[in-house]
Amino acid sequence: MSLKPLEGMLVVSLEHAVAAPFCSNRLAHAGARVLKIERPEGDFARDYDREVYGESSYFVWINQGKESVALDLRQPSDLAQMMDVLAKADVFIQNLAPGAAKRLGLGSDTLRAAMPRLITCDISGYGESGPMNDLKAYDLLVQAESGLVSVNGAPGPWGRIGVSICDITAGMNAAQGILEALLLRERTGQGSALHVSLFDAAAELMAVPYLQARYGRSAPERGGLKHPSIAAYGAFTCSDGRELVLAVQNDREWRAFCEHVMEQPELSSDERFANSASRGMHRQLIEDMIQAVIGALTWGEVTDRLTEAQTPFGTLNSVLDLIHHPQLRTQQFMVRGRAVEMPAPACQAPWHALSSPGHAPAVNEHGQLTDQTQEKAHMS
Repeated sequence: MSLKPLEGMLVVSLEHAVAAPFCSNRLAHAGARVLKIERPEGDFARDYDREVYGESSYFVWINQGKESVALDLRQPSDLAQMMDVLAKADVFIQNLAPGAAKRLGLGSDTLRAAMPRLITCDISGYGESGPMNDLKAYDLLVQAESGLVSVNGAPGPWGRIGVSICDITAGMNAAQGILEALLLRERTGQGSALHVSLFDAAAELMAVPYLQARYGRSAPERGGLKHPSIAAYGAFTCSDGRELVLAVQNDREWRAFCEHVMEQPELSSDERFANSASRGMHRQLIEDMIQAVIGALTWGEVTDRLTEAQTPFGTLNSVLDLIHHPQLRTQQFMVRGRAVEMPAPACQAPWHALSSPGHAPAVNEHGQLTDQTQEKAHMS
């Protein structure tokens, strides 16, 4: 294989922060040429920290392999250059503040009327309609508004999910929608207008708690590492103080767990624990019984039994543990002339081995959209 799936595609992304850059980064990994359009002062995510040889960890994570062009779109000449390159583009992504793209003349309806093959993707905080559609939104705000923080962590003070989950999920949804729109264009010759919001992305993640609260007994409470529905699921402490996590998800696993780990095979025929739903109703009793057994055994003794039973279990690791984890796959790219390793994309594809992702560009590294750049865009 010598061709990447999106090779020859031109993506123009008027982007900042995380959601849109994550989306265009996925497209760049698939071979698209991505023009990152920044303000003259640059994407503000460049200034989130200075952790990677003086560069922002957020920025270098999702901007490798892009071309940076700085434009002041309030200036007619810069806006004219933008419109010229959009006429040659396959995809346009933007995540400006609500209404900003439309005020610049870059609204999806306007662009697609003039460029029917163009696929536009607008990423917003709260969507295109509704009473909050004109509000700015960042990841933490959407975590709070969507209820994600209400099911996250242990009882006590509210806790933010430790990564930008709403931004990332919105970016994933946008990338998937763009790929679907490209496939549809192959059949119809027409582009599409896509709209993705951080709130919609977060709300979809909340589907199970939502269904439980609306149609079941109650909304799940924050339970730390415990599962709101499944029993024999969570963290337990061994006699030597080491902790591990268990995830017994079905009746077959429960029977093997009772026989080999608990050494109480009769528990699997107890009607209180007969199926997953009934075990969930007796969660505290099950957890107390498991802790009594595990608490009398060393970590090595427990893991031997878990291995024999083929019970899924894991270790409570830190970020430093992840760095040295034997299952971790990494990719390498350059930051200020120095090699940096980072967790590799989750989807392993043959075309990822065709070339390295490239470096994250400096502000305006690729200059204005000169005739030469426009010609390259035309060739893409």
